[in-house]
Amino acid sequence: MSGSLRDQLLKSGLVDEKKAKAIDQSKRKKAKQKPKKQARGVDESRERHQQQQAEKAQRDRELNRRRQEETQRRAIVAQIKQLIEENRLPKRDGEIAFNFADGQKVKRLYVNEQVHQQLTNGQAAIAKLHGQYDIVPRPVAEKIRERDESCLILCNEPGKDDDDPYADFPVPDDLMW
Repeated sequence: MSGSLRDQLLKSGLVDEKKAKAIDQSKRKKAKQKPKKQARGVDESRERHQQQQAEKAQRDRELNRRRQEETQRRAIVAQIKQLIEENRLPKRDGEIAFNFADGQKVKRLYVNEQVHQQLTNGQAAIAKLHGQYDIVPRPVAEKIRERDESCLILCNEPGKDDDDPYADFPVPDDLMW
């Protein structure tokens, strides 16, 4: 169609041959330039898309890392719970009050004389999980400490009384409170 209109304009003398060729060339240039501009637009949209994909991948990695940390934390809590439940010393209501500090508060457990000796000598420890205090043997306390030290409330070091200058003097019975 454009060829027929061109021919008609040439025959009527409104346009000469040179001018017709120049118009055709400009049309071809415009036709070639449009795909380039579209390609730039496509490149920009492709770059934006790739950038969005990279950001999404980064968010996904961060989310996966958080999920893995949460899973590990839950596994550690489950291990500590299992250690405490399997190895806790039986709770016997005793007549001796054993006081210990939990953060800023002083708590009290009533224990018998044997458990009191174990706690003071460092053979036993007090562990806290979900607001409940349990008495566990020293080896179990060390395993709990490896996993999460914040669960151990009291874990005395086994004392050696080699440096005690009063070790040779017995404590009279009437001074026991």
